[in-house]
Amino acid sequence: MWNNLWTSLGITPIDALWVVISSFGIYLVFFLMVRGFGQRALASWSTLDKAIVIALGSVLGRVILGYTPTLAAGIIGLATMFVMLRLEGYLRRSKRGAYLTSKPILLMAGEQVLSGALRRARIQDDELYFKLRQAGIRNFSEVSLVILEPTGDVSVLRRGKQIDPLLLRRIEDRALIPKELLMPE
Repeated sequence: MWNNLWTSLGITPIDALWVVISSFGIYLVFFLMVRGFGQRALASWSTLDKAIVIALGSVLGRVILGYTPTLAAGIIGLATMFVMLRLEGYLRRSKRGAYLTSKPILLMAGEQVLSGALRRARIQDDELYFKLRQAGIRNFSEVSLVILEPTGDVSVLRRGKQIDPLLLRRIEDRALIPKELLMPE
């Protein structure tokens, strides 16, 4: 009876186990690579970057599903990836979760471009200027802060109203932020 079930599903129990192991392994390697390359790996992508991601998805799918992809193998691989996402979310909420998330990187404080932060974030000056133009910034005097978020997005905060320091609590270089830009604590 069990043999007929596995035959109908198009996968053996050993193959199903390999799909789970492959899914776990690919997830872990992808996570470590994104952490190693930093938030910049998730920031705005060029057309070529998007094409490469699509090609990588195809390659990764073959690695996870094995030589003969079946519906059962696809469901097992997908379910494993969702379980990993759920586990990662749970771990992020725990006390050790800080190891799983990147910290925001301060790229500009007032009119000052922080060159060291740009190098750490692997962002070119021209990419920063593009983000400023996208935010409608016409000159540096309009900038309060520019932050590379853990998601890879770039936040551009304009001058005008003071910023609540609580919003900046995980930023390491917040001591570089001019005091007049911050609300009193």
